[in-house]
Amino acid sequence: MVYREFQDLQLSALGMGAMRLPVIDGNDAQIDKEATAEMVAYAMKHGINYYDTAWGYHAGNSETVMGEALSRYPRESFYLATKFPGYDLSNMDKVESIFEAQLEKCGVDYFDFYLFHNVCEMNIDAYLDEKYGIFDYLMEQKKKGRIRHLGFSAHGSYDIMKRFLDAYGKHMEFCQIQLNYLDWSFQNARAKVDLLKEHHIPVWVMEPLRGGKLASLEDENAAVLEGLRPEEGIPAWAFRFLQSIPGVTMVLSGMSNFQQMQENIAVFEEDKPLDEKEMAALLEVADRMVKKIALPCTACHYCVSHCPKGLDIPALLELYNEHCFTGGGFIAPMALMAVPEDKRPDACIGCRSCEAVCPQQIKISEAMADFSARLQG
Repeated sequence: MVYREFQDLQLSALGMGAMRLPVIDGNDAQIDKEATAEMVAYAMKHGINYYDTAWGYHAGNSETVMGEALSRYPRESFYLATKFPGYDLSNMDKVESIFEAQLEKCGVDYFDFYLFHNVCEMNIDAYLDEKYGIFDYLMEQKKKGRIRHLGFSAHGSYDIMKRFLDAYGKHMEFCQIQLNYLDWSFQNARAKVDLLKEHHIPVWVMEPLRGGKLASLEDENAAVLEGLRPEEGIPAWAFRFLQSIPGVTMVLSGMSNFQQMQENIAVFEEDKPLDEKEMAALLEVADRMVKKIALPCTACHYCVSHCPKGLDIPALLELYNEHCFTGGGFIAPMALMAVPEDKRPDACIGCRSCEAVCPQQIKISEAMADFSARLQG
């Protein structure tokens, strides 16, 4: 197992994420405890020492099951991470009760790593609102040794991350973002990595395989990569990409079966970063994948001045592209919660004034109608 230095610790470069644990009969709330314990045992034996869970994973059962599985090992032999569930605004005034419940669920006296969960457009104002006392409470727990390292995870935009960092950045020790070779450009992950570098904050990676979408590729794209590294499987390319990015300390993978864990651990037996030619080829693959689905908006904003409803069309199209590529998901709906109702996709009246000035000739009104329909189910 490859290890990375973090302050005075040696962390396994691969961490076990507990959002996609094996379940029984397809029921996400019913975790297969025996299979999970076997996977944890294999992970521990093969050098993984970082385990990431959260309050809401598996309908609230992930923390309990992971706590039980890890209780078989000496507390100092692993690092446990969980998060304050600020993705639900009703939790904002419950930081103390939730934190105490998390310690009890996990069966521990302290968390090695603790995060503000999912800093985004929908909750940034609440996270920064001093009346909830979230930051002060978590800093107090850190002083007491009940939190050893404090950080945050972010699904929000660059600007949202910057707001959070401007407020709390000097106290943040790490940041968890969605980072993979597809989102390097598609979700502006490169700029987010640079932002964290400016603040001297190491990167924790979630969704290295983008929810499994990078675990297999179309034949054309797979052939390009196989021609460069015949010995590497397609999923390995996602991890080799991350091994090539300076600042990446931890890569979290939500492994849902034994085979995935074995294959991922095998990849992390060594560092094999991409060379310049391999990196260029991989990013070209990503570009082709996006272009097959995404609308080619360049954010020129010509459309905005011609929209009688004053919609931020480039921003909406960016969310539409994300929603289409992912096949749904929570990122776009979450971001739209921070947008006034009269500025959302369903506010489009289909007048096509925007289309008359679009250099890319995008059928914007059709995209807005489709976006609205997708959001409604």
